[in-house]
Amino acid sequence: MRRISSSMTNNDIQGNLRLQESRLNRVSNQISSQQRLQSLREDPLAAGHLVRYQSYLGRVQTFEKNAQVLTDRFALTEGYMDQSLELMHRIRELAVTGANGTYTPEDLKNMAEEVDELLKELVQNANATGPDGNSLFAGTNTNRRAFDIEMGAIPGSSEPRISTVRYNGNIEGNKIEVDEGAYLETFSAGNRIFWSEPQQLFSGRDASAFRVPEDSTILIDGKEISLNAGDNVYALVAKINDSGAAVKASVDPISFGLNLQTTDSRQLWMQDISGNVLNDLGLIKDATQLPPYNLGDSVRVSGGSLFDTVIALRDAMLSGDQEAIGGRVLGSLDCAVNNLVTRIAESGAEYERAVNNIERNSLTALNVTNMISREGDLDFTKAVTDMKMMEYVQQATLSTAGRLYSSSLLNYMR
Repeated sequence: MRRISSSMTNNDIQGNLRLQESRLNRVSNQISSQQRLQSLREDPLAAGHLVRYQSYLGRVQTFEKNAQVLTDRFALTEGYMDQSLELMHRIRELAVTGANGTYTPEDLKNMAEEVDELLKELVQNANATGPDGNSLFAGTNTNRRAFDIEMGAIPGSSEPRISTVRYNGNIEGNKIEVDEGAYLETFSAGNRIFWSEPQQLFSGRDASAFRVPEDSTILIDGKEISLNAGDNVYALVAKINDSGAAVKASVDPISFGLNLQTTDSRQLWMQDISGNVLNDLGLIKDATQLPPYNLGDSVRVSGGSLFDTVIALRDAMLSGDQEAIGGRVLGSLDCAVNNLVTRIAESGAEYERAVNNIERNSLTALNVTNMISREGDLDFTKAVTDMKMMEYVQQATLSTAGRLYSSSLLNYMR
C-alpha cells in the first residue's frame, strides 16, 4: 500500500524520468558505438556467440598474415634460386665447350676465369639475406651466413682462389600455422638446395659383431631413431630404412661396414643424441664434433655440393684436364642442375599452397565478419527511431510534470 502525500507525485515523476533517461542513454551508447550489445546480460546467448566469433576472426587474420609472410619469403628465395639456375646453365655451357677437345690449355684457363667469377656469384646467392637481415638458406640458423668459404692455392693459378665451401647452417625447418591445426613446413637448408649428387658414406669398420650396448638415440637427416640394447647392425639398418629419413642404409657384403646413401641430392646429417652408436661404428667422431663435418676419419665420402662441382670444373680447366671436364665434372653438373630445378619446383608448389591459404582465410574472415555483424551490430534505422520516440516521451513527461508541480495534496482536499 502506498502512502498518499504531497511528495508522491514528484517521486513518481522523478523515478519515471530516470528510467527514461537510462533507456535513452542506452540507445545513445548503441548509436555511438554501433554495437547492439552494451553488456553481456542483455543477450547472453548472442554475447557468447559474439566472443567466439571475434576470437576466431583474430586467429584467421593471423593465419592469413602468416601465409602472406610465407609467400614473400618463397618469392624472394625463388628469385635467388632462379638466378643460380641461370648461372649453372652458363657454367654447363662452358663445360661442354671446354670438353670438345678443340681448345688449347690457354683457352681453358681463360674459360676458368669466367667459371671462377660465376662461382663467386653462386656463393653470393647462397649467402643471400632477406629484408630482415636473416639468411635465406641457413635453415633456422638465420643469424649467420649459410656458407663459409676457404681460399687456397690452386694449381695453374697465380693467386688464391675459393678452394672449399662449407655449409654453416642446419637442416631444421620452420612450421608456420596457416589454419586450425594445419602447418606449412618450410625447409631452406642450403645443403639441400645447393647440392649436386646424393651423398654416400662408406664405413671402413667391421660391424658384423656390433651390438648396441645400451638404449640409445641417433639422429639421421633430422629424424630421431631409437635403438634398444642388443640391437645388431642389421636391426640398425632396418630402423634407419623405416624411419622416414631420406637415407638408405645397407651393410657392405665385403667389409661388413655400415653404408649410408641419401635418396636425393643432399648432405647427410648424423649425430649421436644419446649413447655412442655412430661413433662406435666409425661413422662420426665423438660428440664434441657437430654435423655435418663430424665424419670419422675412416669414412669414405662420395657426392659433393654444387660448389664442389664448379670448383672441380675450374680446377680441371686450369690444369687442362679435358677428359675430367667431359666426364665426371659434366655428369656432376647435370645432377646439380636437376637438383636445383627440383628445389625450385618444390618452392613454387609451396608458394601456390600459401597463396591458396591466403585466399581461403580471406574468404573465411569475410564470412566470420558477417556472423559478428549479425550477432553484435546495431540496426541503425531502428535505433534512431527508438531514440526519437524516447526523446518525445521524455519531453511530454517533463511538460506534464511542470504542470503537476504546482499542485499539492491541499488541492484535492478543497
